[in-house]
Amino acid sequence: MADKKILAVVGATGAQGGGMVRAILGDKTSGFTARALTRDVNSDKANALAKLGAEVVVANLDDPASLARAFSGAYGAFCVTNFWEHFSPEKELAQAKALAQAAKQTGLLHVIWSTLEDTRRWVPLSDARMPTLMGHYKVPHFDAKGEADQEFTALGVPTTFYLTSYYWENLIFFGMGPKKGPDGTLAITMPMGDKKLPGVAVDDIGKCALGIFKKGREYIGKTVGVAGEHLTGAEMAAALTRALRREVRYNSVPPEVYAKFGFPGADDLANMFQFKRDFQAVFCGARNPEVARSLNPALQTFAQWLATNKSRIPIEP
Repeated sequence: MADKKILAVVGATGAQGGGMVRAILGDKTSGFTARALTRDVNSDKANALAKLGAEVVVANLDDPASLARAFSGAYGAFCVTNFWEHFSPEKELAQAKALAQAAKQTGLLHVIWSTLEDTRRWVPLSDARMPTLMGHYKVPHFDAKGEADQEFTALGVPTTFYLTSYYWENLIFFGMGPKKGPDGTLAITMPMGDKKLPGVAVDDIGKCALGIFKKGREYIGKTVGVAGEHLTGAEMAAALTRALRREVRYNSVPPEVYAKFGFPGADDLANMFQFKRDFQAVFCGARNPEVARSLNPALQTFAQWLATNKSRIPIEP
């Protein structure tokens, strides 16, 4: 353990952070060990990571001093923020700034910042094709992360900018799994038309990120996007049909209809899907599965992920 480099993992009990910790601890030859950062070191998830061999330490994204303590002595860090916890792009931007400052203060040699596109580069606030949300954003949970890239760059933090994709785990945890329609047939609903959606397994996000750390300085200053596969809604529905052995249809709706579905963040996600639909070449082009596979040879396709996880997807009988 003593000769291994420490990777501090922010949000270690969340989706991306948890995948990162499992990837580090699952690769005994990587030369790295995991320091799991969490607000509650006594939670069940934190205890599970400790049992796997992680060093679990307390840190809070709203407490910059705690981040500096948690980063101290580490080689690098995996940094991520969770918009869906508070729905505040401004808070997310402040948290990213705190991460960048702590990384600079403690002299980290490599940071992976889990970011997303600032969609306002393609759809300005004046562009009426997509409604402006919260006064300053088109896709709030994308735009604040993309805007925060400059916090790492301005401080000269050695950073890899890491673009993730739609988690296939959203079908399990985020309420995006197949739902019964009026006729009893299952369907997944997205405002994507016939365009392809890059998707990835959460554990592969961690394994690809570990692959970047293992490459040393090769990816510092670069943007790397990861996806397991690019699939249309119809292709996803067909794969679900085969895996579940029940018909699953793809229901494509206009973004403005999706935005009125009424759940928290529906308008944000409607704009997100519209961005992915209208700028497919940009979005898919930034997330090449072959690049992801070069970092993580065990990269899963959607069918492979379904073979392992289909029983976890909540389905009405």
